[in-house]
Amino acid sequence: MTALSDHAADYLQLRRALGHKMADAHRLLPRFVACLDAAGATTVTVEAALAWACRPDADPASSVWVRRMAVARGFARHMAGIDPGTEVPPRGLVTFRQRRRPPFIYSEADITVLMAQARRAIPTPLRAATVETLIGLLAATGMRVGEAIRLEQPDLVWADQMIVVRDSKFGKSRLVPLHASAVAALAAYAQQRDQLRPRAQSPTFFVSTAGTALLYSDLCRTFRRLVDETGVGAPRRPRIHDLRHTFAVKTLTGWYRDGQDVQARLPHLATFLGHRNPASTYWYLSAAPELLSLAATRLELTQAERS
Repeated sequence: MTALSDHAADYLQLRRALGHKMADAHRLLPRFVACLDAAGATTVTVEAALAWACRPDADPASSVWVRRMAVARGFARHMAGIDPGTEVPPRGLVTFRQRRRPPFIYSEADITVLMAQARRAIPTPLRAATVETLIGLLAATGMRVGEAIRLEQPDLVWADQMIVVRDSKFGKSRLVPLHASAVAALAAYAQQRDQLRPRAQSPTFFVSTAGTALLYSDLCRTFRRLVDETGVGAPRRPRIHDLRHTFAVKTLTGWYRDGQDVQARLPHLATFLGHRNPASTYWYLSAAPELLSLAATRLELTQAERS
């Protein structure tokens, strides 16, 4: 352990104690410190932070460079109070303009095929059941992948057919109601999980074959393999997060078809999805041609009624 490593560990511990999640920093800061150590640096400089953040192993069009610089800058601000020789990178040194990738909207047949492929192609029974049930849960509720992975067993309120999503993005918690079929599927998984792994090491509802919490990256790799094997969405490669988009779009489409006041109900969907405010939910209105067509038709009818 070098002095910088010790300071980095102290910094992460302090920030976590103050209530910060520090997911990116926990993963990226040790890499930055290792890079500084390898170069023989004893403090943070703008040049070193920029060189590490903009390493060519990541796509400049992605958010990786900006996230790296944010981690380096946060650590530099901490170190500036310890070592006066520390240089804090200025804001805006690395920029990123987010471009939303058009989501893939899964059909019910697509979801059924992916779940069946998980059951058929994954050789380990517990893992097969875990992936299959997770796909179904994400499709049925629009939950974020990380939220589903972090669910603990007390978070499933069986009597009320409800999931409690605790301390999620933006520090929010919310209730997610479940359809009776989703409750039955989750109960069946829980029974199979307890039979195959009676002494799980993790309190999470979904567990790995070792009884530990699932890894986000591992689940995403498995999902990509299922997509490739089934050809769902080809030639595009849909993402697991597109299940959340699909839920939102289908909910909005159903409201339009039922003649409901979508604008009035958008705040309800925003709350259900765990968005900070309805503005984040408005983006889904342009996420599917059918939805956009329904919105345009509703607008025309409204204008005709007023004229």
